[in-house]
Amino acid sequence: MLDATKTILVFDVGGSHVSAAECALPDLSLGRVAIGSVAGVDSAEVFLRLLFSLGAEAGAHALDGVSLAFPGPFDYTRGVSQMEHKHPFLKGVDLRSPLAKHFDVADDDVTFVNDAAAYLMGEVGAGAARNVAHVVGLTLGTGIGSAFAVNEVVVSEGRGVPPGGEIWNLPYEGGIVEDAISTRAIQQNYRKLTGRTESVSHLATLAASDRAAEAVFVQFGSALGTMVRTLLAEFAPEAVVLGGGISRSSHLFLPAARAALSGMTVELRVAQLQDNAPLAGAGAAWQAWHQTHPVA
Repeated sequence: MLDATKTILVFDVGGSHVSAAECALPDLSLGRVAIGSVAGVDSAEVFLRLLFSLGAEAGAHALDGVSLAFPGPFDYTRGVSQMEHKHPFLKGVDLRSPLAKHFDVADDDVTFVNDAAAYLMGEVGAGAARNVAHVVGLTLGTGIGSAFAVNEVVVSEGRGVPPGGEIWNLPYEGGIVEDAISTRAIQQNYRKLTGRTESVSHLATLAASDRAAEAVFVQFGSALGTMVRTLLAEFAPEAVVLGGGISRSSHLFLPAARAALSGMTVELRVAQLQDNAPLAGAGAAWQAWHQTHPVA
């Protein structure tokens, strides 16, 4: 067990894999990270067995609690998934009780948080968003996840904050934001230029010698910067922290994004914790919940 005031087990549940680690509070430091694939997982029982196995692999014992970062739609208060596209076998299933029983913690010590919010909370607590009053976190991948924080607290409403803090489906350039800023957008733009379909990671390796690959990242950066300028202006972020798989190729699109933001004071930053940000953020969410819901 990590040497800390509190030690909790944190999970980051994604579409293709789940990761787990012990998290020490209050500094959010992580122990060994265990990663498991969800390929072949087709029932709630098998999914829970995967979580139990990853917890054991992460060395979890004598825990103070458990916290999970989950994609939406999800009832984060009850711990019940409402997803139909990802992990449909979890829809309507109570996850809190079996997790509490298996890891020997109280039901109230099992918490759930949106994965994009967890990503930003991790960067706020221990990464690139520390000490920033107004910050937006964007996870760039298959889709675009978003979260907004004011004075180190994630918010889902307020001036300049879209409903639920989600921007993926906001109108943008004749479609929605996700049409222009996503893995799909990069691949479609490359296919228009070449007739070929490649993974984004492969396009990043081609960019140094393939003008079409270079061009689609420039186009992506321009779209990203324009989106920040037009859709996030009212929130007036001091920084926008970029995470997710596409952010690993930031050197290919950041110059174009910054050019689109010329004259604005907002700073584009690449996430420091990267894949571990949601794990640290799940720990931060557990800590925040217990600070506002003290045990009697």
